[in-house]
Amino acid sequence: MRRVVPPIEAESYQILRREADTSELPRHTRDVVERVVHGSADLDYLADLVCDEDALAAGAAALADGATLVVDSQVVAAGITEYEALCLVDAPAVAEIAEVNHITRSAAGIRLASELARNGAVFAIGTAPTALFELIKLAEAGRVRPALVVGVPVGFVGGVESKAALREAGLPQVSNASAKGGAAVAAAVINALLYGDPLAPVQDEEDGDVPEDTPVDAGDASEEAPAGASAAETVSAEEKA
Repeated sequence: MRRVVPPIEAESYQILRREADTSELPRHTRDVVERVVHGSADLDYLADLVCDEDALAAGAAALADGATLVVDSQVVAAGITEYEALCLVDAPAVAEIAEVNHITRSAAGIRLASELARNGAVFAIGTAPTALFELIKLAEAGRVRPALVVGVPVGFVGGVESKAALREAGLPQVSNASAKGGAAVAAAVINALLYGDPLAPVQDEEDGDVPEDTPVDAGDASEEAPAGASAAETVSAEEKA
């Protein structure tokens, strides 16, 4: 996907690249790291994000093919541009599922969504650690097979543990090591996979020319690469009990 990049966003990326050299990171890892740091102005994410290039490439391909995107909160959905997200936390059946099974509504929303998106969906969890724990449980039971899990829920209660559990589960994932994260970080990761590098020149479709000074979101910097990196953003949203 492509979009016209606002000048202030392009300037932000230029400043970011003066502050930190991300040029050696593989393509999708760099896109994710930079998008999160750009949104948070927090360079700590360079060491905090845990990226797997193959998993990110698979997630980007799934989104390009129109895969279902499941999110754990409306706040995550609101931060994702031009791609419909499925969020069932407020669905009528969720309250009953949560009460009967003694789980949070966020976890119940993921359980219900997994019945509609069993295979090949992208899950973005930024609000509730319990939602991430539930997704891992469902995957281990063979009830869902995600193309990618964006696991960056914020919180001192369960935040670190849920993300560690995600990495140990062997699912295709991107996460961060610390308790921070949040809805805006999850949305930033998805937007990075949708739009790629906003400073990449766009090639003219007719004659192959590359216009100068034309920042347009694209994702054509092909580069095969290792599997690890770091960066993201912060915004906390309270988990629904």
